Amino acid sequence: MIPVTTETVEQALAWRYATKKFDATKKIAAPEWATLKASLIQAPSSFGLQPWKFIQVSDPTLREKIRASAWNQPQIVDASHLVVLAAKKSVGADEINTLISAMAKERGIPEDALKEYKGMIMGFLVPPPPGFNVEDWATRQVYLALGMLLTSSALLGVDACPMEGFVPTQVDEILGLTSTGYSAKVICALGYRSADDNSASARKVRYAESEIIVVK
Repeated sequence: MIPVTTETVEQALAWRYATKKFDATKKIAAPEWATLKASLIQAPSSFGLQPWKFIQVSDPTLREKIRASAWNQPQIVDASHLVVLAAKKSVGADEINTLISAMAKERGIPEDALKEYKGMIMGFLVPPPPGFNVEDWATRQVYLALGMLLTSSALLGVDACPMEGFVPTQVDEILGLTSTGYSAKVICALGYRSADDNSASARKVRYAESEIIVVK
């Protein structure tokens, strides 16, 4: 692996912002999009369970419907690509068994070698601790993936806008998620900023390091 420079990372993070207006004529090229998809696939999750689905919405008709359920935000239809990040509403023994089987196959080891790891996950999630909401937990995993997507897009010079401003039940219905066990949690539009997006030139407001980073 060849690491990027510290300057590259810092410049990319400073450059990115929540794009309010996309140039609808500019599209993300296939190699860049493949890398952005890889950032979602490679995202970390608790226990490695990956309790998510990422729906790439390319159909213009579906995008228009989602826009109507998302406060009419133009990014939904103008961005080159649109991803709806959905969380699994329940995780139990079936999902754990699937992970253990996949892990054993990928690593070329017998499933029995993962018995202790499997027992640890089972002990936590089957059943979950009192007061522990599995869907909320899965949603937090989805946001880890979103962070990977936003950082990767910035490093590639691709603009992005994460959005929570939508009606989840309506988007679930539009995308056929209602009966799948998954629910939309956040939407991310990706593409290239319009030259007349005034938000691009607005100075970011970030609190000083001394105010938000605590060293003990």
